[in-house]
Amino acid sequence: MLSELGLGGHARAAEGHGDRVEARDAVPADPLLRQTWDHLVEKPRGVQAVLAGIGPHLREPVLERLVARGDIERGTRKALGLFETTVLEGDGGPRRAALVAEVRAVLVDGAEPSPRTAALAALLFASGAMPQLHGEIPWTSPVIARATALQQGDWGAGAAADAVNRTMTAIVTNNVVIAASVLPNR
Repeated sequence: MLSELGLGGHARAAEGHGDRVEARDAVPADPLLRQTWDHLVEKPRGVQAVLAGIGPHLREPVLERLVARGDIERGTRKALGLFETTVLEGDGGPRRAALVAEVRAVLVDGAEPSPRTAALAALLFASGAMPQLHGEIPWTSPVIARATALQQGDWGAGAAADAVNRTMTAIVTNNVVIAASVLPNR
């Protein structure tokens, strides 16, 4: 959400505060983005605080949106042969395939990324999820080097306006790395 707010011009890194994010005047139309933006409008906040504050509240609405779009489905299974449990199923469909193809083109083929693709690749790498895509994006030293550069906000885009987005993405991804290494696995 923070990367999307930054890319859309709704939030930015707070000046003079390397790990803080502040809302901009541009109000997002999307209700999920608006929920995060409303949290930031009160005052600039540290990325960790934003992630902790909004993350748990956004999980279910994001999953519902993915189900409504047909990207995933809800199903049921028996756990321990006795208890019925709800599971998420599916391969993400054509939308996931297109996103993975864009990230692969950037990381493997060296294509110039759009700001959104660069942010997605950086977040995938920072979250530790990239090795799970090994069948689609080989987990090699050049891929790791390119992903690391993207995580640090360096994707070669020349426009000065993209600097804010790169900074925002670098702040968010670095905090994802910290959160992943500090928070217990669930």
